[in-house]
Amino acid sequence: MFARTAAFLYGLVCYLIFLVTFLYAIGFVGNLVVPKSIDSGPGVPLIEALLINTLLLSLFAIQHSVMARQWFKRAWTKIIPQPLERSTFVLLASLVLALLFWQWRPMQAVIWDVQNPTGRIVLQALFWMGWGGVLFSTYLIDHFSLFGLRQVYLYLKGLPDEPTSFKTPALYRVVRHPLYLGFVVAFWSAPRMTLGHLFFAAVCTAYIVLAIQFEERDLMEFYGDRYRKYRTQVSMLLPLRFGKK
Repeated sequence: MFARTAAFLYGLVCYLIFLVTFLYAIGFVGNLVVPKSIDSGPGVPLIEALLINTLLLSLFAIQHSVMARQWFKRAWTKIIPQPLERSTFVLLASLVLALLFWQWRPMQAVIWDVQNPTGRIVLQALFWMGWGGVLFSTYLIDHFSLFGLRQVYLYLKGLPDEPTSFKTPALYRVVRHPLYLGFVVAFWSAPRMTLGHLFFAAVCTAYIVLAIQFEERDLMEFYGDRYRKYRTQVSMLLPLRFGKK
């Protein structure tokens, strides 16, 4: 029982660290409240900033992509208990993001600066809608499973962790990846876009498009023809369909 309780507490701590990191990410991207944001801090030479920021983003991309693959999970759960796999993924992703926030080098050249009051309000609204869409999307599928709490809770209670069924609630009937769409909208909706912010948004968007390919390969392997049919009926990120379904 001690091991199960310890596992649950571990999962709970990992989840709380995720929550703090998620809230900090909003402030970081939006230059809001937090002590270190995407545009704050002393300037450095452009080449240095590009190299360090590329390294930080690459580190997150590698951690996130490799640890999410099924082959890694099979090997990883030979080292750590299965119920802790997702919590550990969440913890490491949060720590890598925290490192990115801490070590990010601002590139403060201004690409655009919207002065029109209506334009600024629209972009700010889209920024909050993007982050809200991210959070809302996690609850549509299974928020607590996505961030590891469900697994450690079931382990605490001694209940089996059954695979989640394939479902397409609400936003998932419009696009296949509303969570990623929320990130893209939030990253690009900046009334004042600096070079550093533009670099961050562009690299993250490119990574999202690439990561979707790997993720959908796993989903087709897991759900088979159900997911293949879903792919033909619903667009990936943009709520538009070209040609026949």
